[in-house]
Amino acid sequence: MERIPMTREGYQALKKELEYLKSVERPSVIRAIEEARSHGDLSENAEYEAAKERQAFIEGRVSELGYKLGNAEIIDVDNLPKDRAVFACTVVLENIDTGEGVEYQLVGPEESDIEQGRISVTSPLGKAIIGKKPGEEIVLTAPGGKRVYELVEIL
Repeated sequence: MERIPMTREGYQALKKELEYLKSVERPSVIRAIEEARSHGDLSENAEYEAAKERQAFIEGRVSELGYKLGNAEIIDVDNLPKDRAVFACTVVLENIDTGEGVEYQLVGPEESDIEQGRISVTSPLGKAIIGKKPGEEIVLTAPGGKRVYELVEIL
């Protein structure tokens, strides 16, 4: 069985989404299907087709979330080492070429959101950061070329 690493916050977010889909979205789409059926001929009923597609999406997502939550391995961040970059830690990087600093939290694939400063440990940059200590260089070959960062700090 595949274990899916995630933070407690990531687990709670997925659980909240699952509860919302089951308690709000699922009943809503059932009502939409019932109303569309009441309009008669289903073969040319665009409302019915749209509601059935939405229902299929919701049921697929409910199934996916159930699997992920059932296989989640919540990583306790309090017991992780602080001397090197590991899952769930936050790192400060400095681009060696530009001097630009960035801050990322290393999370599982389900929690990654670059806009929120969370990158997956399975991403190329995440893989390059894992195990590094402050002061070490991180070399990343990206589609735009080679980038070199220094791990400035682990928060």
